[in-house]
Amino acid sequence: MSKRDYYETLGVARGSSESDIKKAFRKKAMDLHPDRNQDNPHAESRFKEVNEAYDCLKDPQKKAAYDRFGHAAFENGGGGFRHAGANADFASAFSDVFDDLFGDFMGGGRAAGGRSRRATRGSDLRYNLRVTLEEAFAETQARITVPSSVACEVCHGSGAEGGAEPATCPTCSGLGKVRAQQGFFTVERTCPTCSGRGQIIKDPCKACAGAGRVQKDRTLTVKVPAGVETGTRIRLAGEGEAGLRGGPSGDLYIFVEVTPHPIFERDSTNLYCRIPVSMATAALGGEIDAPTLDGGRTRVKVPAGVQSGKQLRLRGKGMPALRGGGPGDLYIELAVETPVNLTQRQRELLREFESEGRDNHPETQDFFSRVKSFWDGVKGA
Repeated sequence: MSKRDYYETLGVARGSSESDIKKAFRKKAMDLHPDRNQDNPHAESRFKEVNEAYDCLKDPQKKAAYDRFGHAAFENGGGGFRHAGANADFASAFSDVFDDLFGDFMGGGRAAGGRSRRATRGSDLRYNLRVTLEEAFAETQARITVPSSVACEVCHGSGAEGGAEPATCPTCSGLGKVRAQQGFFTVERTCPTCSGRGQIIKDPCKACAGAGRVQKDRTLTVKVPAGVETGTRIRLAGEGEAGLRGGPSGDLYIFVEVTPHPIFERDSTNLYCRIPVSMATAALGGEIDAPTLDGGRTRVKVPAGVQSGKQLRLRGKGMPALRGGGPGDLYIELAVETPVNLTQRQRELLREFESEGRDNHPETQDFFSRVKSFWDGVKGA
C-alpha cells in the first residue's frame, strides 16, 4: 500500500519553514492523540502516521533526502537512513512538542528559528546583615556592598565583541542537542560545540572573555522593616549574579541577625529589662524611671512591699510586629538591692529594724515554719 505524502499528512506545503512544520505537527498530534480519541478506532493509526511524517521532516538531512527521492529515500536502507516506521523515534519527536509547551515553565528560552534553548540563569547570592535591636525596632535603610557578577558593559551581556548577536551553532543548527543513530536506538546528547545553548560566539568580547559578565562590587540600599528578628530573610529579586551571556539574573537573599543588647532582652515581640530598686523603695513603695527602646523613659510605680523578681508590665512598649498586629509589651523585673558600705548609724537603724520588725517578713516566717514541720516529721519517723 502506498504511503501518503508527508507534507500532505501534516497539512503543510513543500518549502514550509521548520516552525510551520512543527506548528502543524503539534496541532495534529494533539487532535489525534489516542487518549483524546478513545472512541475513534482510526485515531491511533493516524497519530502514528503524523508522527512518522514529522520524524522525517524535522530532521534537515532526512527532509533533504525526502524532498529529492520521496519515500524511496528510506526503503532498503537507501541514503543511509533508517525507515521511519510506526514506532520510529516517537519519544524524540514528541519531546519537541513537550519543549514547546513546557519549556518556558522549566526555565527555558527561545532560540532563533523557533528552536528551544535553555537560558543560563545567574546564581542566587546570600548576604548576612547584622543590625542592632534599635535598628530592628524602627524601620531603617542599610547600605551593603555585595561582590557579584554583573552584565558586561562593553558587550551589553551578549559575550560578543561590540555587542554583536551570537550566531546559530552549525553543529546542532540551534537545537542545543545532537542525535546519533545506534542500531535501533536514537541517542540524544548535548551539543559539544555550543554546550546546549544553540548559539556560538565567533568573536568573544575581550572585556569578559565571552562570558557576558564581569566581577564587580555593587553597593545596594536595603530597606529593613521594623520588627525583624534573627533569621528574617529579605529577598531582592534580580539582584543576584548576572546570567551567562544575557541570561536572567539570580536573586539576592539577605539573612538578618539582630545583635544582643546591653539592657534589653527580646522574646518575640516582648522585651525584658531588669532594674535595681533600693531596699527602702521596695519596702515603702515609690516610683522609678524605666528606659524604653526608643531612647525615652517612663515612670513606673513600685508597690510597697514588692519582692525581688517581681515583674511589672508596660503594655505596648515592646517590639513592633513584623507581619502585622500590635506591638509587644515591656516587662520590668525588679531587683531589690542589699545596701553595702553602711555607716555606723545605718547599722544601728537596721539592727533596730530587725529586732522590731520580725513580723514584717512573712516569707521568712513561712520558710522557717516549713523547716520546723520537716524536722518534726524526721524526729517522729
